[in-house]
Amino acid sequence: MSLNQYVRNVWKQPKANIPSRYRIDRMASWRREPVFQRIDKPTRIDAARRVGYKAKQGVVLVRTRIRRGGLRKGKIHMKRKPSKSGITKITMAKSTQRIAEERASKRYPNLEVLNSYWVGEDGKNKFFEIIMLDPHHPVIKADKKYNWISSGNSHKGRAERGKTSAGKRGRGLHNKGKGAEKLRPSLKANKNRGK
Repeated sequence: MSLNQYVRNVWKQPKANIPSRYRIDRMASWRREPVFQRIDKPTRIDAARRVGYKAKQGVVLVRTRIRRGGLRKGKIHMKRKPSKSGITKITMAKSTQRIAEERASKRYPNLEVLNSYWVGEDGKNKFFEIIMLDPHHPVIKADKKYNWISSGNSHKGRAERGKTSAGKRGRGLHNKGKGAEKLRPSLKANKNRGK
């Protein structure tokens, strides 16, 4: 079994495979960090490589945290059934991973979001590591797998436009083939009938 396969198997069930004391201590130290923390190497090397990470200049890793849970609404006092008051089961149209990518993109305006992956969660926060590229770095421009991000303005603001993996899932583009006819090129192009 290769190292990547071993790490992937451990992270499939982190509660069973990673000791709880270690997980709790790690989350506690992450909570004490700033919301956006630049890190040297990925916590999950298998996930990072799967979504496009390479250890080279111009590639920046940022760990960020974001609140968990649904959109809890305040109670409104109107004459209706309590179950119809619209407090629970209200969710965002965007996933928390997508929101984390957008916030990181806003925090680092000279970098572009390549992708991101989940690294943990506690009772209050979810933690994601976001892979960002510097499109003006000479090493990125010379790399044949990354230099597309330096070509023109068409790749600016990828996270905000839903061009990352999490963004494409939110736009419904993860389906291919039969049943996905009204999803492409976009939902708006098909009068929002696809989702």
